Amino acid sequence: MVVIDAASPVPPFEQLRAQLARQIQDQTLAVGTRLPTIRRLAADLGLAVNTVGRAYRELEEAGLIETRGSAGSFVSAAGEKGRERASRAAADYAAVIASLGIDINEAIRIVQAALTKGIAVSPATSDPREA
Repeated sequence: MVVIDAASPVPPFEQLRAQLARQIQDQTLAVGTRLPTIRRLAADLGLAVNTVGRAYRELEEAGLIETRGSAGSFVSAAGEKGRERASRAAADYAAVIASLGIDINEAIRIVQAALTKGIAVSPATSDPREA
């Protein structure tokens, strides 16, 4: 399910968080899937309990998982809603690009640059320079 590279400069909690997030987003882990307990996953991966706990907390803060007390942690339906929101944003972006007559390759370069730079567009604007 998850592989931690001890030689990687990326901290183990971030490797775990990113891999689980990717599996949730590509639906390898379906909505409602029960995740291993923090202690179990820590033991399986040879990580500290706090390391796995931090990854789970960050996934929960992102809305990708939810913890139901003693029942455990589960993949949240909010992850699916996030994907739908991203799809709507992409459709809106495509409409803006078409209305401006921007070439598709240029539009893709704009998106790649924004993602690379981590530009956040506020919901009130469609222009990343205004964020």
